[in-house]
Amino acid sequence: MSSDHPLDRPVWSALTGRQSDFALKQGAALRFAPDYGLFAAMRDDAPASLADLSALVATHGDVALVEAEGPPPIPGVAVRTSAICWQMVADEPNQIGVAAFAFEDLTEADAPQMLALATLTAPGPFFARTHQLGRFVGVKDGGRLVAMAGERMRPPGHTEVSGVCTHPDHRGRGYAAGLMLEVAARIRSRGEIPFLHSYAHNTGAIALYQALGFDFRRELVMTTLTHR
Repeated sequence: MSSDHPLDRPVWSALTGRQSDFALKQGAALRFAPDYGLFAAMRDDAPASLADLSALVATHGDVALVEAEGPPPIPGVAVRTSAICWQMVADEPNQIGVAAFAFEDLTEADAPQMLALATLTAPGPFFARTHQLGRFVGVKDGGRLVAMAGERMRPPGHTEVSGVCTHPDHRGRGYAAGLMLEVAARIRSRGEIPFLHSYAHNTGAIALYQALGFDFRRELVMTTLTHR
């Protein structure tokens, strides 16, 4: 499971690096605290590491692994879902331009609306404190949050664009694309490379990401695990 590139094991890279403060640790296994995220990782596939991950799941609930391949059988743990993901990176600035609509930085005061929007639209795992993993921007209509995008995992030299969603009544206005461009530009201004993950079968989303300058890097497997 070892790799020289931080994006080959993004969860492990994030939780052993800049986002270690968000981690719960059990021996050789780590996970984001449940209020922040679902993602977990192990140092390796040794039996002791598998047992450590099993203990984390038993104590703190379901997790998701994002690795080059799915895990071996883990005592006390069942696979709930498994899916191929595309990992995509935006090495160069996008030439499309900037968002052609008004948006604003989101703050802690917006947290209830952020969770409600993510719960409605299901852009990916999003919990009560996921918004604290990075910076978010959003579009409001009459004070109501209708679109947002932000940051999640932060492996060395990289930051993940995530939490991209738009209320169904406000789609087709370019909000997702514009907000993603803004988030990616801010990441790049810090000297980092934006990246993201998409299910391989989500060809519509992948086409959008490619239009925004994100290129395929590699396939990874997202495996969600639950206590048996």
